[in-house]
Amino acid sequence: MALSEEEARKALTPAPPETERIVSVNFIVCFVFLSLGFLLSADNDQSQRSKKSLDFYSRVMGMTLLLKLDFPAMDFSLYFMGYENPADIPTDPKERAKFCFSRKATLELTHNYGTEKDEKFVYHNGNSEPRGFGHIGIVVPDVYKACDRFEDLGVPFVKKPDAGKMKGLAFIQDPDGYWIEILNPENMAK
Repeated sequence: MALSEEEARKALTPAPPETERIVSVNFIVCFVFLSLGFLLSADNDQSQRSKKSLDFYSRVMGMTLLLKLDFPAMDFSLYFMGYENPADIPTDPKERAKFCFSRKATLELTHNYGTEKDEKFVYHNGNSEPRGFGHIGIVVPDVYKACDRFEDLGVPFVKKPDAGKMKGLAFIQDPDGYWIEILNPENMAK
């Protein structure tokens, strides 16, 4: 079963004020409606795991929960997150949905009920065989400051800014192993 609206909101941790200066709310590479096999369950282990994902995208990445939609007849729930001021999000359900689906960039976390009980279920982030989806991208004002913050928060890195041949960009992982590219428009223009 999905987290209730209240449980989902409790799992969100607002990012500290300095996050806005590090993970810019004004710049984001568009990754509209990316579905991430997000697990939720009444099972304590899975419930904790889902809360970790909501916490990661709110506290670490600075996103806000824009909309939660449950489809129990089809066995899934959707959580839409993005870079919006929580005060601007309508409280009326229909207006909230219109608001969510009119954003320039939204991350969709999908919970398919029952995956937590499927012993054969595994995440596939698309970066190993068979290759597919690779990563999402977040544009920040300063890649190095953002990465210092991610390191302080214990976020796992796939690539640090000065590692490898491409300098000035990084790749981190969310709690489910999906890659997130951290880049800056100035560095990309070089």
